[in-house]
Amino acid sequence: MAELKLPRLNRVYLVGRLTKDPEVKQTQTGKSVLNARMAVNHPYRDGEGNWQEEVTYIDVVAWQRLAELCGEYLSKGSPVLVEGRLRTRSWETNKGESRSVIEIRADRVQFLDKIGTSKQDIELETIEQEG
Repeated sequence: MAELKLPRLNRVYLVGRLTKDPEVKQTQTGKSVLNARMAVNHPYRDGEGNWQEEVTYIDVVAWQRLAELCGEYLSKGSPVLVEGRLRTRSWETNKGESRSVIEIRADRVQFLDKIGTSKQDIELETIEQEG
């Protein structure tokens, strides 16, 4: 049997709110990196017809200018649309335990709140990662 060739696609679009203020740090090489967490709500009806809500929490990582602008204009509770790709990051704790997390590597962040009234502010509502 011939091997099945699957297309390579890793694209995620999520809308939610930040659960805490985003944190921007500098790497040893001077690049800005943003770490944030967002909550994505999914309403559904249970077996008895009552509305329920499932919340999924996902970490978001952005780099360079995108990280800086998100850190400047976003805060806890900010509604955002994040476009990017899923990636897995693994590490070992001080106790030698293995940990891993699935996160979004953001390529584009759209602010869903108006951040101001000037033309410059409105242009910043959609920010894409450069190169």
